[in-house]
Amino acid sequence: MRTNRRTVGVALLAALLSAVAGCGGGAAGGAAELRIPLGAGGVGFLPLYVMRDRALVEKHAQAAGLTNLTVRWIELGGPAVMNDALLSGSVDFIAAGPPAFITLWDRTRGSADVRGVAAMSSLPMYLNTTNPALATIDELTDTDKIAVTAVKVSIPSIVMQMYAAERYGAAEAFRFDRYTVTMTHADALIALLSGGNQINAHFTSPPFHQREIRDPRVRTVLDTDEVMGGATTFTMLSTTARFREQNPAAYAAVLAALEEANELIRSDPRAAAEVLFAAESAAGFSVDEIVEVLADPDIRFTTTPENVAKYAEFMHEIGSIENRPSSWRDMFFPEIHAAPGS
Repeated sequence: MRTNRRTVGVALLAALLSAVAGCGGGAAGGAAELRIPLGAGGVGFLPLYVMRDRALVEKHAQAAGLTNLTVRWIELGGPAVMNDALLSGSVDFIAAGPPAFITLWDRTRGSADVRGVAAMSSLPMYLNTTNPALATIDELTDTDKIAVTAVKVSIPSIVMQMYAAERYGAAEAFRFDRYTVTMTHADALIALLSGGNQINAHFTSPPFHQREIRDPRVRTVLDTDEVMGGATTFTMLSTTARFREQNPAAYAAVLAALEEANELIRSDPRAAAEVLFAAESAAGFSVDEIVEVLADPDIRFTTTPENVAKYAEFMHEIGSIENRPSSWRDMFFPEIHAAPGS
Protein backbone atom coordinates (compact mmCIF):
# COMPACT_ATOMS: atom_id res chain seq x y z
CA MET A 1 0.00 0.00 0.00
CA ARG A 2 3.01 2.23 0.15
CA THR A 3 3.65 4.43 -2.89
CA ASN A 4 6.83 5.37 -4.69
CA ARG A 5 7.83 7.70 -1.88
CA ARG A 6 9.20 4.50 -0.29
CA THR A 7 11.66 3.99 -3.12
CA VAL A 8 15.10 4.83 -1.83
CA GLY A 9 17.82 5.88 -4.25
CA VAL A 10 21.44 4.94 -3.73
CA ALA A 11 22.46 8.41 -2.61
CA LEU A 12 19.52 8.78 -0.26
CA LEU A 13 20.16 5.35 1.24
CA ALA A 14 23.80 6.18 1.86
CA ALA A 15 22.82 9.40 3.57
CA LEU A 16 20.21 7.67 5.69
CA LEU A 17 22.53 4.92 6.84
CA SER A 18 25.23 7.44 7.66
CA ALA A 19 22.80 9.53 9.69
CA VAL A 20 21.44 6.54 11.59
CA ALA A 21 24.88 5.14 12.29
CA GLY A 22 25.91 8.54 13.55
CA CYS A 23 23.32 8.38 16.32
CA GLY A 24 25.59 6.12 18.32
CA GLY A 25 24.65 2.69 16.96
CA GLY A 26 21.91 0.32 17.88
CA ALA A 27 21.51 -1.86 20.91
CA ALA A 28 24.20 -4.15 19.56
CA GLY A 29 26.67 -1.27 19.84
CA GLY A 30 25.77 -0.52 23.44
CA ALA A 31 23.21 2.26 23.00
CA ALA A 32 19.74 1.71 24.43
CA GLU A 33 18.07 1.96 21.03
CA LEU A 34 16.63 -0.49 18.53
CA ARG A 35 16.38 0.44 14.87
CA ILE A 36 13.65 -1.30 12.87
CA PRO A 37 12.61 -0.43 9.28
CA LEU A 38 8.86 -0.41 8.65
CA GLY A 39 9.28 -2.35 5.41
CA ALA A 40 7.47 -2.03 2.10
CA GLY A 41 4.11 -1.29 3.69
CA GLY A 42 0.64 -2.78 3.43
CA VAL A 43 -1.29 -5.50 5.21
CA GLY A 44 1.68 -7.85 5.52
CA PHE A 45 3.61 -5.27 7.54
CA LEU A 46 0.67 -4.31 9.77
CA PRO A 47 2.22 -5.99 12.87
CA LEU A 48 5.10 -3.50 12.73
CA TYR A 49 2.68 -0.57 12.64
CA VAL A 50 0.80 -1.96 15.64
CA MET A 51 4.07 -2.50 17.51
CA ARG A 52 4.97 1.14 16.87
CA ASP A 53 1.52 2.55 17.60
CA ARG A 54 1.14 0.72 20.92
CA ALA A 55 4.83 0.98 21.93
CA LEU A 56 4.83 -2.79 22.44
CA VAL A 57 8.58 -3.29 22.21
CA GLU A 58 9.13 -0.69 24.90
CA LYS A 59 6.43 -2.32 27.03
CA HIS A 60 8.07 -5.74 26.94
CA ALA A 61 11.55 -4.28 27.31
CA GLN A 62 10.52 -2.49 30.51
CA ALA A 63 9.02 -5.71 31.85
CA ALA A 64 12.42 -7.33 31.27
CA GLY A 65 14.24 -4.53 33.11
CA LEU A 66 15.36 -2.54 30.04
CA THR A 67 13.79 0.67 31.31
CA ASN A 68 15.64 3.05 28.98
CA LEU A 69 15.25 1.16 25.69
CA THR A 70 13.83 3.20 22.81
CA VAL A 71 12.83 2.15 19.30
CA ARG A 72 13.63 4.07 16.14
CA TRP A 73 11.15 3.13 13.41
CA ILE A 74 12.78 3.90 10.06
CA GLU A 75 10.92 4.65 6.82
CA LEU A 76 12.80 2.11 4.74
CA GLY A 77 11.41 -0.57 2.43
CA GLY A 78 12.54 -2.98 -0.26
CA PRO A 79 14.60 -6.13 0.36
CA ALA A 80 17.84 -4.96 -1.24
CA VAL A 81 18.19 -1.75 0.75
CA MET A 82 17.07 -3.41 3.99
CA ASN A 83 19.55 -6.25 3.52
CA ASP A 84 22.33 -3.69 3.06
CA ALA A 85 21.20 -1.81 6.15
CA LEU A 86 21.18 -4.94 8.31
CA LEU A 87 24.58 -6.17 7.12
CA SER A 88 26.13 -2.72 7.61
CA GLY A 89 24.90 -2.62 11.20
CA SER A 90 22.71 0.40 10.54
CA VAL A 91 19.49 -1.39 11.59
CA ASP A 92 18.87 -4.24 14.00
CA PHE A 93 15.93 -6.11 12.42
CA ILE A 94 14.41 -6.26 8.95
CA ALA A 95 11.10 -7.55 7.60
CA ALA A 96 10.69 -9.11 4.16
CA GLY A 97 9.19 -12.04 2.27
CA PRO A 98 10.68 -15.57 2.42
CA PRO A 99 12.60 -15.52 -0.91
CA ALA A 100 14.53 -12.36 0.00
CA PHE A 101 15.17 -13.68 3.50
CA ILE A 102 16.32 -17.10 2.25
CA THR A 103 18.79 -15.47 -0.12
CA LEU A 104 20.25 -13.45 2.77
CA TRP A 105 20.32 -16.49 5.06
CA ASP A 106 22.22 -18.44 2.41
CA ARG A 107 24.77 -15.72 1.73
CA THR A 108 25.55 -14.95 5.38
CA ARG A 109 26.12 -18.46 6.70
CA GLY A 110 29.43 -18.45 8.53
CA SER A 111 29.58 -14.65 8.65
CA ALA A 112 26.70 -12.43 9.79
CA ASP A 113 24.51 -15.54 10.15
CA VAL A 114 21.17 -13.89 9.45
CA ARG A 115 18.27 -16.03 10.62
CA GLY A 116 14.56 -15.62 11.10
CA VAL A 117 13.11 -14.31 14.35
CA ALA A 118 9.54 -15.31 13.45
CA ALA A 119 6.91 -15.04 10.76
CA MET A 120 4.60 -12.01 10.78
CA SER A 121 1.80 -12.84 8.34
CA SER A 122 0.51 -15.57 6.03
CA LEU A 123 -1.63 -14.72 3.03
CA PRO A 124 -2.14 -15.70 -0.61
CA MET A 125 -1.08 -13.66 -3.61
CA TYR A 126 -3.25 -13.65 -6.73
CA LEU A 127 -2.55 -13.49 -10.46
CA ASN A 128 -5.30 -11.23 -11.80
CA THR A 129 -5.86 -10.39 -15.46
CA THR A 130 -8.08 -8.33 -17.72
CA ASN A 131 -7.30 -10.53 -20.73
CA PRO A 132 -10.52 -12.47 -21.48
CA ALA A 133 -8.55 -15.05 -23.48
CA LEU A 134 -6.28 -15.93 -20.55
CA ALA A 135 -7.89 -18.79 -18.64
CA THR A 136 -4.68 -20.26 -17.19
CA ILE A 137 -1.09 -19.15 -16.84
CA ASP A 138 -0.14 -21.72 -19.48
CA GLU A 139 -1.89 -19.62 -22.13
CA LEU A 140 0.38 -16.57 -21.75
CA THR A 141 1.58 -15.10 -25.03
CA ASP A 142 4.07 -12.41 -25.99
CA THR A 143 1.29 -9.81 -25.82
CA ASP A 144 0.79 -10.44 -22.08
CA LYS A 145 2.68 -8.56 -19.37
CA ILE A 146 2.47 -9.44 -15.67
CA ALA A 147 3.36 -6.84 -13.06
CA VAL A 148 5.37 -8.17 -10.09
CA THR A 149 7.25 -6.30 -7.37
CA ALA A 150 10.59 -7.77 -8.46
CA VAL A 151 11.39 -9.84 -11.53
CA LYS A 152 12.86 -13.32 -10.80
CA VAL A 153 13.17 -12.97 -6.99
CA SER A 154 9.78 -11.85 -5.64
CA ILE A 155 7.24 -14.28 -4.17
CA PRO A 156 5.13 -14.24 -7.39
CA SER A 157 8.20 -14.84 -9.55
CA ILE A 158 9.37 -17.77 -7.43
CA VAL A 159 5.86 -19.26 -7.36
CA MET A 160 5.56 -19.05 -11.15
CA GLN A 161 8.96 -20.74 -11.43
CA MET A 162 7.74 -23.52 -9.13
CA TYR A 163 4.61 -23.98 -11.21
CA ALA A 164 6.62 -24.09 -14.43
CA ALA A 165 9.15 -26.58 -13.05
CA GLU A 166 6.43 -28.91 -11.81
CA ARG A 167 4.43 -28.77 -15.04
CA TYR A 168 7.17 -28.57 -17.67
CA GLY A 169 10.32 -29.83 -15.93
CA ALA A 170 13.19 -28.17 -14.08
CA ALA A 171 14.77 -26.89 -17.30
CA GLU A 172 11.64 -24.81 -17.91
CA ALA A 173 11.51 -23.22 -14.44
CA PHE A 174 12.02 -19.73 -15.84
CA ARG A 175 9.63 -19.99 -18.81
CA PHE A 176 7.24 -17.33 -17.42
CA ASP A 177 9.91 -14.80 -16.37
CA ARG A 178 9.87 -13.16 -19.79
CA TYR A 179 6.27 -12.05 -19.27
CA THR A 180 7.02 -10.17 -16.03
CA VAL A 181 7.78 -6.50 -15.45
CA THR A 182 8.63 -4.71 -12.21
CA MET A 183 6.01 -2.37 -10.76
CA THR A 184 4.78 -1.44 -7.30
CA HIS A 185 1.41 -2.89 -6.34
CA ALA A 186 -0.15 0.57 -6.29
CA ASP A 187 1.12 1.48 -9.75
CA ALA A 188 0.17 -1.91 -11.17
CA LEU A 189 -3.38 -1.63 -9.84
CA ILE A 190 -3.81 1.70 -11.59
CA ALA A 191 -2.26 0.40 -14.80
CA LEU A 192 -4.38 -2.76 -14.85
CA LEU A 193 -7.68 -0.99 -14.24
CA SER A 194 -6.91 1.88 -16.62
CA GLY A 195 -7.19 -0.52 -19.54
CA GLY A 196 -4.00 0.69 -21.20
CA ASN A 197 -1.45 -1.57 -22.87
CA GLN A 198 1.26 -1.28 -20.21
CA ILE A 199 0.21 -4.51 -18.44
CA ASN A 200 -2.79 -6.81 -18.59
CA ALA A 201 -2.02 -8.92 -15.51
CA HIS A 202 -0.90 -8.28 -11.95
CA PHE A 203 0.36 -10.82 -9.38
CA THR A 204 -0.72 -9.01 -6.26
CA SER A 205 -1.59 -9.23 -2.58
CA PRO A 206 -4.40 -7.91 -0.37
CA PRO A 207 -5.83 -5.28 -0.31
CA PHE A 208 -4.95 -4.61 -3.96
CA HIS A 209 -6.44 -7.95 -4.96
CA GLN A 210 -9.79 -7.08 -3.38
CA ARG A 211 -9.86 -3.72 -5.16
CA GLU A 212 -9.03 -5.29 -8.54
CA ILE A 213 -11.59 -8.10 -8.51
CA ARG A 214 -14.41 -5.62 -7.95
CA ASP A 215 -13.91 -4.71 -11.60
CA PRO A 216 -15.96 -7.11 -13.77
CA ARG A 217 -13.14 -7.23 -16.33
CA VAL A 218 -10.73 -8.79 -13.81
CA ARG A 219 -10.42 -12.53 -13.19
CA THR A 220 -8.03 -14.53 -11.00
CA VAL A 221 -6.18 -17.29 -12.88
CA LEU A 222 -3.77 -18.50 -10.18
CA ASP A 223 -2.92 -17.97 -6.52
CA THR A 224 0.11 -18.88 -4.43
CA ASP A 225 -1.78 -21.26 -2.12
CA GLU A 226 -2.60 -23.47 -5.14
CA VAL A 227 1.05 -23.82 -6.06
CA MET A 228 2.42 -24.05 -2.52
CA GLY A 229 -0.19 -26.56 -1.40
CA GLY A 230 -1.46 -24.43 1.46
CA ALA A 231 -0.90 -21.25 3.44
CA THR A 232 2.48 -19.55 3.10
CA THR A 233 4.36 -16.95 5.08
CA PHE A 234 4.14 -13.57 3.37
CA THR A 235 6.32 -11.44 5.67
CA MET A 236 8.79 -12.34 8.39
CA LEU A 237 11.28 -10.71 10.76
CA SER A 238 15.02 -11.48 10.81
CA THR A 239 18.26 -10.32 12.44
CA THR A 240 21.89 -11.35 12.86
CA ALA A 241 23.27 -13.92 15.29
CA ARG A 242 25.52 -11.26 16.78
CA PHE A 243 22.63 -8.99 17.68
CA ARG A 244 20.70 -11.81 19.32
CA GLU A 245 23.73 -13.00 21.30
CA GLN A 246 24.65 -9.53 22.55
CA ASN A 247 21.08 -8.39 23.27
CA PRO A 248 19.00 -11.35 24.48
CA ALA A 249 16.53 -9.24 26.48
CA ALA A 250 15.94 -6.79 23.64
CA TYR A 251 15.55 -9.68 21.19
CA ALA A 252 12.99 -11.32 23.46
CA ALA A 253 11.12 -8.02 23.80
CA VAL A 254 10.78 -7.70 20.02
CA LEU A 255 9.49 -11.26 19.66
CA ALA A 256 6.99 -10.78 22.50
CA ALA A 257 5.86 -7.48 20.98
CA LEU A 258 5.30 -9.16 17.62
CA GLU A 259 3.21 -11.89 19.21
CA GLU A 260 1.12 -9.31 21.08
CA ALA A 261 0.66 -7.23 17.91
CA ASN A 262 -0.61 -10.25 16.02
CA GLU A 263 -3.03 -11.07 18.82
CA LEU A 264 -4.37 -7.50 18.77
CA ILE A 265 -4.93 -7.69 15.00
CA ARG A 266 -6.81 -10.97 15.39
CA SER A 267 -8.94 -9.80 18.32
CA ASP A 268 -9.67 -6.23 17.21
CA PRO A 269 -9.34 -5.91 13.42
CA ARG A 270 -11.00 -2.49 13.33
CA ALA A 271 -8.46 -1.03 15.73
CA ALA A 272 -5.71 -2.59 13.63
CA ALA A 273 -7.26 -1.20 10.45
CA GLU A 274 -7.30 2.27 11.98
CA VAL A 275 -3.59 1.95 12.75
CA LEU A 276 -2.82 1.02 9.14
CA PHE A 277 -5.08 3.74 7.78
CA ALA A 278 -3.37 6.38 9.95
CA ALA A 279 0.01 5.25 8.66
CA GLU A 280 -0.91 4.92 4.99
CA SER A 281 -4.05 6.93 4.30
CA ALA A 282 -2.43 8.24 1.12
CA ALA A 283 -2.79 4.75 -0.36
CA GLY A 284 -6.51 5.43 -0.83
CA PHE A 285 -8.00 2.51 1.12
CA SER A 286 -10.66 3.28 3.72
CA VAL A 287 -10.79 1.80 7.21
CA ASP A 288 -13.85 -0.25 6.19
CA GLU A 289 -11.98 -1.68 3.20
CA ILE A 290 -9.07 -2.67 5.41
CA VAL A 291 -11.42 -4.27 7.95
CA GLU A 292 -12.98 -6.29 5.13
CA VAL A 293 -9.55 -7.48 4.04
CA LEU A 294 -8.57 -8.46 7.59
CA ALA A 295 -11.77 -10.53 7.83
CA ASP A 296 -10.60 -12.77 4.98
CA PRO A 297 -9.96 -16.22 6.54
CA ASP A 298 -7.02 -16.74 4.19
CA ILE A 299 -5.21 -13.79 5.79
CA ARG A 300 -3.63 -14.74 9.08
CA PHE A 301 -1.25 -13.01 11.46
CA THR A 302 0.98 -15.62 13.05
CA THR A 303 4.59 -16.00 14.17
CA THR A 304 4.62 -19.60 12.93
CA PRO A 305 6.59 -19.99 9.65
CA GLU A 306 4.54 -21.69 6.94
CA ASN A 307 6.00 -23.32 3.83
CA VAL A 308 9.27 -21.38 4.15
CA ALA A 309 11.24 -24.61 3.75
CA LYS A 310 9.44 -25.32 0.47
CA TYR A 311 10.69 -22.02 -0.95
CA ALA A 312 14.23 -22.83 0.18
CA GLU A 313 14.21 -26.35 -1.25
CA PHE A 314 13.09 -25.08 -4.64
CA MET A 315 15.56 -22.18 -4.66
CA HIS A 316 18.33 -24.68 -3.95
CA GLU A 317 17.14 -26.99 -6.74
CA ILE A 318 17.32 -24.24 -9.36
CA GLY A 319 20.66 -22.90 -8.08
CA SER A 320 19.42 -19.65 -6.55
CA ILE A 321 21.01 -20.58 -3.20
CA GLU A 322 23.98 -22.80 -2.35
CA ASN A 323 22.86 -24.23 0.97
CA ARG A 324 19.84 -26.48 1.44
CA PRO A 325 18.33 -26.37 4.94
CA SER A 326 17.49 -29.73 6.49
CA SER A 327 14.31 -28.16 7.90
CA TRP A 328 12.75 -24.76 8.41
CA ARG A 329 14.37 -24.61 11.87
CA ASP A 330 17.83 -24.30 10.27
CA MET A 331 16.80 -20.85 9.06
CA PHE A 332 15.27 -19.58 12.34
CA PHE A 333 16.62 -18.87 15.80
CA PRO A 334 15.67 -21.38 18.53
CA GLU A 335 13.06 -19.23 20.27
CA ILE A 336 10.50 -20.11 17.59
CA HIS A 337 11.48 -23.77 17.09
CA ALA A 338 8.60 -25.11 19.21
CA ALA A 339 6.08 -23.69 16.72
CA PRO A 340 4.46 -26.15 14.29
CA GLY A 341 6.25 -24.54 11.36
CA SER A 342 7.11 -25.76 7.91
